[in-house]
Amino acid sequence: MSDNIARKTQGLPKEGNQDTSSLTDAVEQVAKQQQSQASEIEKNKKVLFHILALGSALELLHCWLLYKIHFSLNLKFDIEMAQEDFEEHMIKYNAYYVKIKAHKDSLGEVESKWSFMTELHEKQDLVKKLKTMKEELVQDLQNPGGNRITQVQEDITKLKDKIITVKESIIEKTCFLEEEKKTHEKLRKEIEVQHKRYDAILKRLRCQVNKLHSNRRQWQWNIQQLEKTAAELRKCIGMQE
Repeated sequence: MSDNIARKTQGLPKEGNQDTSSLTDAVEQVAKQQQSQASEIEKNKKVLFHILALGSALELLHCWLLYKIHFSLNLKFDIEMAQEDFEEHMIKYNAYYVKIKAHKDSLGEVESKWSFMTELHEKQDLVKKLKTMKEELVQDLQNPGGNRITQVQEDITKLKDKIITVKESIIEKTCFLEEEKKTHEKLRKEIEVQHKRYDAILKRLRCQVNKLHSNRRQWQWNIQQLEKTAAELRKCIGMQE
């Protein structure tokens, strides 16, 4: 019976150690998962920073478009100035043409006329080119369905959607990490409780073992006393015979 009790006392601490090891492994697994989640959040932050950089690039593009609009307005002003200059030249030309008709016999005046006409045609061509450039720029910038405006708006929309998605993912991962932290804290407290419980069990088992050793020593002493008594009885019986 004492051997059975000893075997039972030897088995209980091993089971406690196995449970403690299992809980420790669970805590390590939770810590690894938290590290993985933290790494994924860092990656998402890098993606967010990249998207913010793209947003800055879009702001630069917006500034470039504003510059083009400003350039278009300046071009419009230059065209108007050229138009006024052209009209002034036309007035001068008309006056000069009247004068040429009055002095058509003068070769110098005829040459001056053709030289002025050449300059006039060059300025007319320049005005036509400037008008064409102005119409193209105004049409491209003011038309909501223009290719450039449409492309920029689509890019801005995509970036906004991507930023929203990344923010939602970061919020979700952060919430999950908080839950994991709570779970880890709960497991840590449970492990502390289990440690205290197993320490109490070990203490009780040690007391039981010490008591068994004490009982064993008492039994051995009793056996020795009985053996002495038996030996004395044998001597008495031998003397009587």
